[in-house]
Amino acid sequence: MITYTERLPYTGSPEYDKHFWNAMRGNNGSYAELSKGRNIETGTYAMPNTANNKYMAALQKESLFRNIGTVIKAYDFGYRIFAKDSNDLAQWVPESDAIPIYEGIDDFTINTVDSWKLAAFVKMDEAFVRDAGFDIENHLINRFAKNFGRAEDNAFINGTGIQMPTGILDATNGADVGITTAEITYDDVISLYFSVKPEYRRNAVWLMNDETALALRTLKDSAGNYLWRNSDDTILGKGVIISEYMPNTESDSKPIAFGDFSYYWVIGRSPVSVKTLSEKFALHDQIGYLAFEFLDGKLIRHEAVKVIQINTEAIG
Repeated sequence: MITYTERLPYTGSPEYDKHFWNAMRGNNGSYAELSKGRNIETGTYAMPNTANNKYMAALQKESLFRNIGTVIKAYDFGYRIFAKDSNDLAQWVPESDAIPIYEGIDDFTINTVDSWKLAAFVKMDEAFVRDAGFDIENHLINRFAKNFGRAEDNAFINGTGIQMPTGILDATNGADVGITTAEITYDDVISLYFSVKPEYRRNAVWLMNDETALALRTLKDSAGNYLWRNSDDTILGKGVIISEYMPNTESDSKPIAFGDFSYYWVIGRSPVSVKTLSEKFALHDQIGYLAFEFLDGKLIRHEAVKVIQINTEAIG
């Protein structure tokens, strides 16, 4: 099977670009010229290089975790690969002494990286698609970016690791629990902050949904000072990021996460690919578009992000 790197010169050619967008406009005869860009597993076709770069830029704007996490490409490797995480070393070495580069050589955590398939589907009226003046490229790119971006963020928070990425709230492979409480108080938020090691607090942010953020805006200390600083929307000097995919404050939920989210890795395994579904929607004068991307995501250092666990039964 042709690799991503081997395919790049082909998908970067003007001819491929022309035939790809002709195919997207419903000209099925153009698919014969796209054979080297075909994904055998899904029957879809790689976007031209220029369009793929535009798509990745649009996805970056839509996806929360692609901004606060670490994005890695691993397109040319097999279905399953392994990522190793270890503590880096910086140490003063006396003149003529050996550099201890082999100390802790086996001190690393192995993370399995899989290739999960995410599908997105959009449809458009045929009248628009076949209009030469309609900018089908930007339209499809932006719609797929919105759909994929939302699905990714949901999985990066709530994913189970089974046929999808592992989210930060996963009980086994997600963020560590920093504090357990029955009801979030001012002191609980302070405790969560200090449960994270200073090295991770340096670039840390808060993550929660709107409902939790509204509740935290009303919290005060004993002197009447608000926890939330309205002038710059920070808590204890750290920015607050809102995601609709974080849970509400309910029993057994984890409504607040705090830490350095750069330790959440978003690993792309194959770039987005697309095909049309013309025949299925012809009766409605529409053309459908089915796209796939293959990726994984996981928090490679669990202590880098901590969460508040709500447990109304355990705490009286």
